[in-house]
Amino acid sequence: MDLPVTRSDWSVAAAERCVTILGATGSIGTSTIDVVKHAPGLYRVEAVASGGNAASLARLARELDARFAAIADPHAYRDLKSHLSGTRTEPAAGSAAVVEAARRPADLVMAAISGASGLAPTLAALEQGRTVALANKECLVCAGELFMRTAAASGATVLPVDSEHNAIFQALAAGRREDVRRIMLTASGGPFRTWPIEQMRNATREQALKHPNWSMGPKVTIDSATLMNKGLELVEAYHLFALPPHDIDVLVHPQSVVHGLVEFRDGSVVAQLGSPDMRTPIAHCLAWPARIDGRAQPLDLARVGNLSFEAPDLQRFPALALARAALEQGRGATTVLNAANEVAVAEFLNGRLGFAGIPVLVEATLQAASRRGVMHEPASVEHALALDDEARRLARDLLPETAAKAI
Repeated sequence: MDLPVTRSDWSVAAAERCVTILGATGSIGTSTIDVVKHAPGLYRVEAVASGGNAASLARLARELDARFAAIADPHAYRDLKSHLSGTRTEPAAGSAAVVEAARRPADLVMAAISGASGLAPTLAALEQGRTVALANKECLVCAGELFMRTAAASGATVLPVDSEHNAIFQALAAGRREDVRRIMLTASGGPFRTWPIEQMRNATREQALKHPNWSMGPKVTIDSATLMNKGLELVEAYHLFALPPHDIDVLVHPQSVVHGLVEFRDGSVVAQLGSPDMRTPIAHCLAWPARIDGRAQPLDLARVGNLSFEAPDLQRFPALALARAALEQGRGATTVLNAANEVAVAEFLNGRLGFAGIPVLVEATLQAASRRGVMHEPASVEHALALDDEARRLARDLLPETAAKAI
């Protein structure tokens, strides 16, 4: 099944495009705003939403002249309203307000709220038949079947923002879907790509947060260090492109220039290349199916010099194998995987779990959830959140024993 692309081609010169930005104060949100600001006359912002930080959200709403601003923290309403005094922007607070932001009329919704809190508003945008630029992994990792089924039923368009999935989406245009042999997601390898396994066991928080290529938030950066990010992207690719798991591969590419490759049945391999800058896939989604001027530095291959590739080492990076196994298992296993990983990463960042303990805690949680029979394919956001909550409780219960074993 192809991505549920249903809308006719859009000419950049034809009309102003209305955009809503969920997760406006995060890294993807701020990069989206940067692209929008540097495309004068092409975009109008309907709504902005964030989890907290009323002052920052209000500042962005003022700059963008947004009509609606929603903050998830209900206690921040008075602060947000005060900061928006004298503007035409309507303030709102609470989780229902963020869902309302997603439902407001817009040509495109940038779904960049991280974590499980992004599930309900993103689904709401899909139910309205919007074009959704998806930058929230949890939507597909926690409830992929539900989200893609909803998109297909409503006639919504799903555009992948993650650099790897966006690359695959672009490369797939080179041939017929039935002629695709496999797709390959690239991984930088993170900061520990060449580290011996014993040295990795003692990696510190500061070392794990030093990504060689990308500037990202702490959670995503740690996921890159464990390669769990690539495991989660396997799950995303499975739902986005409707390929069997064995047709989705991972290739370590430390330069982060080739973002994804598609191999066709005749042996041709089509790749998408670009500087490691999220503004490139964001610009692609904002303008799709047209193109606009990008904000990233142009790719200079002569300066890059060499491009190298290698297979991932599953002994040193077991998180990737855990994610693939969870994808193949189904029945909500990827929901449990994601929740356990979020707990493990938070505990590592807080100094209560060693780096090597992250995949150990995830595996132990998956095993415990399977034994207790709590895993099931989520049929609704509520079911996904309930399974997510149960997995988090299991992970926290297992933390003391795991932390002691992983020393």
